[in-house]
Amino acid sequence: MNEDELARDAIEGARGELIELSHFVHSHPELGYEEYESAEAVATLLEKAGFTLERGIAGLATAFRATFGTGDLHIVFCAEFDALPDVGHACGHNIIAASSVGAGIGLAAVAHELNLTVIVLGTPSEEGGGGKIDLLNAGYFDGAHAAMMVHPWPNERLEAQCLAVDHFDVTFEGKEAHASAAPWEGHNALDALTIAQVALALLRQQLVPGDQFHGIVKEGGVAANIIPRHVVGRYMARSITSERLGVLRERVNACFEAGALATNTSLQIEELGSAFTHMESDLDILAHYRVAAESLGRSFALDDEGIAKPTISTDMANISLVVPSIHPLLSIPTHGAVNHQPEFTAACITPEADQAVLDGANALALTAIAVAEDEVLRERLMRRS
Repeated sequence: MNEDELARDAIEGARGELIELSHFVHSHPELGYEEYESAEAVATLLEKAGFTLERGIAGLATAFRATFGTGDLHIVFCAEFDALPDVGHACGHNIIAASSVGAGIGLAAVAHELNLTVIVLGTPSEEGGGGKIDLLNAGYFDGAHAAMMVHPWPNERLEAQCLAVDHFDVTFEGKEAHASAAPWEGHNALDALTIAQVALALLRQQLVPGDQFHGIVKEGGVAANIIPRHVVGRYMARSITSERLGVLRERVNACFEAGALATNTSLQIEELGSAFTHMESDLDILAHYRVAAESLGRSFALDDEGIAKPTISTDMANISLVVPSIHPLLSIPTHGAVNHQPEFTAACITPEADQAVLDGANALALTAIAVAEDEVLRERLMRRS
C-alpha cells in the first residue's frame, strides 16, 4: 500500500470515533476559553491514537499540543472547538475539531516513512478571543513548516477573503436623572450611543469596499423612567489589511467620540482579545489540497467561475503570515442556511456533516502527504527552519 492508502485506511479505522467526537462537541457547546469538555474529548482521542499530549499550554486551560513522530518536516493541524452564544456550533467547529484529529491520525500512519512530525494543536476561542494568536505568541508555532485546517461552509471554496478584524467594547458613562421630573439634570449615555450609531450609519456610504463594522448593545439602561447613566456596546471592525483597518478604526472611533461630545458623557473603548490580520494562503499547499479534495469528489466550480470569495475573519490568518497555511472551506448541505444561523447548527450534525468530517480529514492528510513528497515545496518549507 502507498502512503495515501495507508493514511486513508487509518482514518477509516477511526471513522466511528471521529463521528462520535464531532457529535460530542456539537452536543456540548462551550464558549471561548471555556471549552473544557470539548477540549478534553479531542485531546483524549489523540492520546488514544498514540499522540503525546501536553495539556494547558500557553497558560490556557483548554489549549493543548498533541505530537506524533520525530521527523524533520513539521505539519500542524489546528483543531477549533468553541461555540457561539445562543446558537451553539453554528460555525461547525465540531467538524473542524474532528477532521483535524482525523487528519492527524491519518498522517501519523505514514509519519516515519515520510520523515514527519505530526502536530495537532487544540486552539480555543476562535470566535473572538484568538487562541491561535495566544499560542503563536507563546511559541507553539515555532518550528512549524505548514499549518492547515478546513472550515465548514455552504459551498466548496479553496479560500475565503479573510478580513483583518478588531473586537472592542464601547462604554459611555453619563448621569442618572428622573426621565419625567428632571431629565435636564441627566447626561444620557444611551443618547450618546444613538448619536454614534447614526454617525456610523452615515459613514457606511463612504466606506472603501472591503471595510465593515457591526455591533450590538450589551447594556442600554436599567429603567425607562431613569436617564441611562451606563451604556455598553460591543463592536467589530474589519478591513482588507491590518493597515487599512487602522485607518478605518480612526473614523469609527471618531463616531463614538462625537456621541460623547454631544451628550456630555465620557467614553471608554476597550479592545477585546487579539486583533486578527488578513490571511495569505500558501498557493502551493492549496494546489495540493485541491487535488486531494477533488479525489474525494469535491468540486471547486465556484472558484473556477471566478465567483467572489465569501468574507470572513479568523485567527488562522495571523498564523498564515508566519507559517505557510491553508484554510479552505468544506461544503456541507445547509438548505439555504448560512454560518451563525441555528439552521446551520442543525446542518453540522447530519449524515452529510459526518461525511464532511471524514472528507476533511482525508483531504488534509492527503495534502500533507503530497507536500511531504513534493521535493521543491518541501525544500522551500524546510528552509524556514
